[in-house]
Order: sequence, then structure tokens, then C-alpha cells
Amino acid sequence: MSAVRTRPNVIGGLLGWVWLAIIIVPIYYVVVTSIREQSSFFSENALLPPSEPTLDAYVTVLQNDFALYFMNSVIVTASTVLVVLIVCVMAAYYVVRSRTRFAKNSFALILLGIAIPLQATIIPIYYMITQLRLYDSLLALILPSIAFAIPITVLILVNFMRDIPGELFESMHMDGAGDWRMLRSLVVPLAKPAIITVAIYDGLNVWNGFLFPLVLTQSADKRVLPLSLWAYQGEFQINIPAVLAAVTLSALPIVVLYALGRRQLVSGLTAGFGK
Repeated sequence: MSAVRTRPNVIGGLLGWVWLAIIIVPIYYVVVTSIREQSSFFSENALLPPSEPTLDAYVTVLQNDFALYFMNSVIVTASTVLVVLIVCVMAAYYVVRSRTRFAKNSFALILLGIAIPLQATIIPIYYMITQLRLYDSLLALILPSIAFAIPITVLILVNFMRDIPGELFESMHMDGAGDWRMLRSLVVPLAKPAIITVAIYDGLNVWNGFLFPLVLTQSADKRVLPLSLWAYQGEFQINIPAVLAAVTLSALPIVVLYALGRRQLVSGLTAGFGK
């Protein structure tokens, strides 16, 4: 019996190359422009490499408190992701293992948060933050970021944990293991792809968040990178290479994180949804 030959998907391949060009060209432009001299920005072809590459734009950005804004973003992102992972891993374990009506209703209530747009809640959040006297602090950014990251994180973790065979839980239970031991020794190691997935996904959202820093902070020493890019645009005015150098530096950490965990990201996002 001869094997069935399939025709190559030429149109799909061409569309894939077009989509790749749409993605690559802006990134190439940002990086190339960031190493271009300000004086030659308007005289040289924007898509060609600079005739005299320079790192002056990066030096300018680093001399304008970029390290401070970078550390603020690291603190906000790392704190948010850490708390979200701890809370959501335990919540997802309870939803999967418990058969009570309370667990079912709690899961449904958590998922309602996915349907609530962030922009619709900014006024109540601003009011609560000011009443708690947290306005213009990094904690004012961390708390609402945690709240909005919980629903999608719980959803992904629950779908992944449901794929763990029940026999493994029963075996550990017969050996005298309690819930905390099963969570630590069984669920967390097996759910590592999903945990990495939500860590990258939530970290990306918090790192690029602009609305909360814009509304809930005011001082320059509380700026995070997205808000600092907006400030740099006004500060550097026509120094486009410096602005794009700041964009490159701010995007570099999250790009590296995604490159290291891209396989776990794909497997975690697709877990449980094929059933």
C-alpha cells in the first residue's frame, strides 16, 4: 500500500513568511536605530545599518535613571508573580481535588474576573488605594496586578492539574501523604510547565503594564519602565535613537525569559484544552 502524498501548503508557507516579516522588520528597525548617531538619523536610510555604529544612545539612557526604573519594574513584576504563583497553585489544587459545592462555586467566581476589563475598574481601584494610603508606592502597583492575574492563572493551572492521573494521588494517600506533601512532591513537579507558563505570561503583562503606573503613581522615583518610556519620549524629544535604545533595554529581559521558557509556555497553554 503506497503512502498518501500530501501537497505542500504553499499559500500557508507564504503567509507565514509575510507574518514573520511583519514581526521582524519593526524589531530590526528599533535595534538598528538605537545604534545610530542622532545626527545621521534623518540623513541615512532607516532600514540600512548605520555607517558608524555607536552606543551613545544607550549611554544617554543609562545616565537618565534607567537603572532605577528597571529595578522598580523588577520589584513589581517579581513580587506579583511570586505571590500569584503561591496563591494560585494552592487554589488550583483545591479546585481539582475537592468535590464540594464550595470549590465549584469558588472556581466559577474566580473565572468571572476574566470577564472584567481592567479599564472598567480603575476608578474603584484608585479610590481603594488612596483610602489605604498606598498611593504613589510600588505596593499600589503590586496589589491590583495580583488581583487581575489570579483568574487566568487559576484557569491554566486547573486545566493542567486535571491531567494528572488520580492514581498518583491515591497511591501517595495510601502511603500516608497529606495534601501539603502531595502538593509539594507531586503536583508542583508535574505542573512545572504550567507554572512556567503562567510565570512568563503574568510577568509579561505586569512588566508591560502602563495604566496602573500612570494612575496610581506620581513621583519620578516610583516610575516603572513603561511609564519611563513615555517620559523619555518627552525628555529626549527628537533624539529618536535614545528613545529606541530605552525600548530595546526594557524589552530585552522579557525576551530572554520567553526564549528560555518558550517550550513550557506552549505546552502549558494547550494543556487540558484538547479534551
